[in-house]
Amino acid sequence: MTTRMTAAEGLLPLNQILAGDCIEVMNSLPAGSVDLIFADPPYNLQLKGELHRPDNSKVDAVDDHWDQFASFATYDAFTKQWLAAAKRLLKPNGAIWVIGSYHNVFRLGAELQNQGFWLLNDVVWRKSNPMPNFKGKRLTNAHETLIWASRDEAAKYTFNYEALKALNDGVQMRSDWVIPLCTGHERLKDENGDKAHPTQKPEALLHRVIVATTNPGDVVLDPFFGTGTTGAVAKMLGRDFIGIEREAEYRNAASERIARVRRFDASALEVSGSRRAEPRVPFGQVVERGMLRPGEELFSLGNRFKAKVRADGTLIGNDVKGSIHQVGAALEGAPSCNGWTYWHFKRDGKMVPIDILRQQIRAEMEADGTRPH
Repeated sequence: MTTRMTAAEGLLPLNQILAGDCIEVMNSLPAGSVDLIFADPPYNLQLKGELHRPDNSKVDAVDDHWDQFASFATYDAFTKQWLAAAKRLLKPNGAIWVIGSYHNVFRLGAELQNQGFWLLNDVVWRKSNPMPNFKGKRLTNAHETLIWASRDEAAKYTFNYEALKALNDGVQMRSDWVIPLCTGHERLKDENGDKAHPTQKPEALLHRVIVATTNPGDVVLDPFFGTGTTGAVAKMLGRDFIGIEREAEYRNAASERIARVRRFDASALEVSGSRRAEPRVPFGQVVERGMLRPGEELFSLGNRFKAKVRADGTLIGNDVKGSIHQVGAALEGAPSCNGWTYWHFKRDGKMVPIDILRQQIRAEMEADGTRPH
């Protein structure tokens, strides 16, 4: 367990599970100290009586006292208070994920917007092994919804786009995630062999969330910690966590679970970086350094168009003058063009994308710690 001094001169209880009411505990922590919040609040299922399978065995449904609220108004007041406490804790560029079922997620979404959070995506977690609808009076409830929101509209939130694309076999990650329910060895059991927590989330779900929207060393807070899935995955991925849980039995299960977790080696924590985060290299620098000479010809793939390099780093082709992007777009009649991938030069009879030259400059900058002017 560690603590860290924050800008607010307060101690941040990192990698600890804090006992108590989530609103009171969050309000006791330093403001602007958390990078990401993952919240799995009570669903307020409003269950009436017991649910049985066709063989008359009882379904282990969510009927715990912590999921029971006197009315929608009571639940909404609770939601308003904990979201306000959560927003206070987030850094200016922080973000939050909330997860819910159809019983509560619309109320959560409305309150997020009421408090000025900026909704980025909703994600459908489609369960590949959902619980059947035993009464046969409704559709099988096969999904839950996650809402991802930044602290406000101006926040420069973390999104590791390339890492998610790599996770998805090189294809852009969609907003529908097929992940099975938590079962088998991952499902924690109590001393009687029953579920330690009725709504334990799968580690795969938290892995995707944390890889996508945090970086190693970030602080992830979970105000409804339960049996500690958020903390376990954060520890594995080299993030710090803060858990808040009022139920002693859940805190004990989470503590034992997290103690068994091994943090991944530092070299394994690096993920594919965003190309937008790479240093900007003007095309003019390629010309200045003599990597391409004024008057040298560039070609579009397939030799459909060509243009000449000018001394100031612009191009001219078919009487069109401008940047590598502007000339490419004009020749193609397109609204935009990525000139770095569009234009090629010839070396030894082969077509080479000019982006090779940009990557060469970036590699040199990384080696000597400099950035382009």
